[in-house]
Amino acid sequence: MTTQATVPPTRRSYRPPAPLGGRTPLRRSRSYRLTVIAFLLPAIIILTVFVAWPMVSALRLSFTDASGFGDEEWVGLQNYVDVFTDSGVLGAMGNTALYALLFTPLVVVLALSFALLLNNRLLPGRGVFRTMLFLPFIVSLAVAAFAWSYLLDPQIGLLNHWLRGFGIQLGNVLQDPVLAMPTVVLVAVWKSFGFYMVIFLAGLQDIPGSLYEAARVDGASAWQRFRSITLPMLSNSLGFVLIVALIAALQAFDQIYVMTGGGPYGSTQTIVMEIYESGFRKLELGFASALSYVLLLITLVLSLVQFLFFSRREQDAS
Repeated sequence: MTTQATVPPTRRSYRPPAPLGGRTPLRRSRSYRLTVIAFLLPAIIILTVFVAWPMVSALRLSFTDASGFGDEEWVGLQNYVDVFTDSGVLGAMGNTALYALLFTPLVVVLALSFALLLNNRLLPGRGVFRTMLFLPFIVSLAVAAFAWSYLLDPQIGLLNHWLRGFGIQLGNVLQDPVLAMPTVVLVAVWKSFGFYMVIFLAGLQDIPGSLYEAARVDGASAWQRFRSITLPMLSNSLGFVLIVALIAALQAFDQIYVMTGGGPYGSTQTIVMEIYESGFRKLELGFASALSYVLLLITLVLSLVQFLFFSRREQDAS
């Protein structure tokens, strides 16, 4: 009787199961990388041609006396020095600061007030009111400015006609050095506060209702609930709206160009209006490019503040 020796099985290293079809996963293959590049290439080309290249060209022009005609001469930092010494530019910076001081708190308070009102479930037709208040935001600001210019016209404007019925003579506010800036600010607020209202509404709907119920049981008033629950829970939305509204105020141009053209007597001349005047009317492309980069630097600082604010909020939450 012969015995057959059993051979112990050899140990093999673990091999993961092969993918379906026996092919290498697409993400590890060359074709996947080519597919990714093919999808990204159109966006990269567009951003390079219409964003990156113009920014680099403007940066180069900011160190020259370019006018769009003839040769350019390298002037170094002289354009940046002129930005902070030119009386017209300093006046435009002051007007921009005034615009921001009027626009930002007004649009934030108005948007938050309507958001609190329209967040009430007992309000009938609140969906209709939300739509009506948001509609001006989808209208072009230039178109809205044209409409408001006719409404405010002292001769044919409907607003002046209605106010005369109450014994109020508004006059030509767009030609008044004192009232022109508040008027263009009110048009911008009317046009954009619906957008910020929607952001606040989203934040309000994320607040648990149990917090308000517990506060009512403890006898907290409406103001105490707003101060102790609503505002702290809306801090992220409030910070976002404040920074975005402030950046929008620094870039004010459309309604000012249409309604006042920077006047009267330069009372509504903002930084962007000054860039337009210098670059396209005075043909001082180098100076306009330098002023554009100063505005870009201010915007970047505000964006950095927003980034640090939300980063710290995330660290505190974790």
